[in-house]
Amino acid sequence: MRNEGNVVNMKLFGRNRSYSNEITAEHSGEPVSIAGWVHEKRDLGGLFFLLVRDREGLAQVTLHKREVDRELFEQARKVPRESVVAIDGIIKGEPKAPGGYELLPKRIEVLSVASYDLPLDPTGKVGAELDTRLDARFMDLRSERTKHIFIIRSQVLKAIRDFLNERGFIEINTPKIVSAATEGGTALFPISYFEREAFLNQSPQLYKQMLIASGFDKVFEIAPIFRAEEHDTTKHLNEAMSVDIEVAFVSAEEVMRILEELIAFVYSKVALYPGLDSVTTQLEVPKIPFQRIRYDEAIELLADAGEPIEWGDDLSTSAEHKLGARIGAHYFITEWPRAIKPFYAQPIEDKETTNAFDLMHPRLELASGSQRVHSYELLKQNIESKGLSAASFAFYLDAFRYGMPPHAGWGLGVERLLMSMLGIENVREVVLFPRDRRRLVP
Repeated sequence: MRNEGNVVNMKLFGRNRSYSNEITAEHSGEPVSIAGWVHEKRDLGGLFFLLVRDREGLAQVTLHKREVDRELFEQARKVPRESVVAIDGIIKGEPKAPGGYELLPKRIEVLSVASYDLPLDPTGKVGAELDTRLDARFMDLRSERTKHIFIIRSQVLKAIRDFLNERGFIEINTPKIVSAATEGGTALFPISYFEREAFLNQSPQLYKQMLIASGFDKVFEIAPIFRAEEHDTTKHLNEAMSVDIEVAFVSAEEVMRILEELIAFVYSKVALYPGLDSVTTQLEVPKIPFQRIRYDEAIELLADAGEPIEWGDDLSTSAEHKLGARIGAHYFITEWPRAIKPFYAQPIEDKETTNAFDLMHPRLELASGSQRVHSYELLKQNIESKGLSAASFAFYLDAFRYGMPPHAGWGLGVERLLMSMLGIENVREVVLFPRDRRRLVP
């Protein structure tokens, strides 16, 4: 490889480069080219080892002092850890080496020299606080555990898309700059939009309902949402990824079934991932159907558990934990009070409750959804009953004036799904570059 100014000859990274997991002892005697980062160095005097890390794993490069060029041997000894190297050599079977082979080098080229004072240890032998890891996220991602968390995240998103596409859903993309709050309240990030004030969207809720009026029948979106809540906990973010669906001509129960089937499907796919053990050994595919309990039943269970909740109040973190300990596994809480659910949740006739539900994990809430109001007059009344201006929602309400079918849907937090699935304590660990009350960089 030549570096001529800013132009790099990438021939090595095309046809010739092999990932570490593509090489086996069966290739003994064959030439190969690898490239990656110097993970570790081991100097045994006349024998020197370089462990080179790429995306797929480790390759052991072995140099015998008496058998290689002295300059090559010294070059390997002097290269700092985490430097980027390209190495050409011959494969030799070695049962004790990672992958069952070693590489006997003919040429080592240092493509980028790393500083000696690393911000953290990618091998994991020396631990680091989460803030340190997030400050140097690029380096933290080189560690096995962190790398596999984000490969699993990628697989989770693929599994969700596969599941919904196979069931006839249409993927949509809705605006993230909006003129009005999705659910009211003050948890909005205002932005300057030319001569007007606008906001970062809290949810695609209004837009996915409008698309139900279009006749799409089944839609979904996987996209960021923004909440200007001043929480500073292990489960809250101000920018998160949400999976949202909306379905026409169905009840809340039918979209609850879609949700529980989706969760079980995602778990089953992640359970097959070969790098799962680097993150957790506790994953079990949940059994469906999930248990359903009404809000009033949840209140009674909490009272029995010494955690009384007033009717009409949301559940505290402590209450969620106590209820989860009592019920276990995944479960739904249904028929929530009207006062604590959004204006678009369908009221239950002759009751002060709605046809709304939350999907709970023993540790935290994962998703919420409901049967939606599809009557223009009732929706307008509900908006105003929440102290909001119906005029501000004219663009949304118009979709209900010209034929809106009954419909239901939900929103699922990707990060919360990941942390509950993998047994991770802090939601920031499953976000590449988290945005919370205190963190805006990197």
